[in-house]
Amino acid sequence: MQQAFALCVENKDCEDLEKRKIYQVLPDDDAAKEGYVRVIDESGEDYLYPESYFVFVQLPHEAQEALQVAS
Repeated sequence: MQQAFALCVENKDCEDLEKRKIYQVLPDDDAAKEGYVRVIDESGEDYLYPESYFVFVQLPHEAQEALQVAS
């Protein structure tokens, strides 16, 4: 299954997000309807953040695997 990833471009009032870092996105249709995205942040847990804080990116399979191992 293809994993989803997003690049953080804003982290206002969010201590657990780093700008210019790529985060794994978890599916959450209800959150998406409200303009939020669920990501695994620096705490290692998944939380909702405004979708405007991210730009979705497509990564090659090898990069996805490397990010999975790193987390």
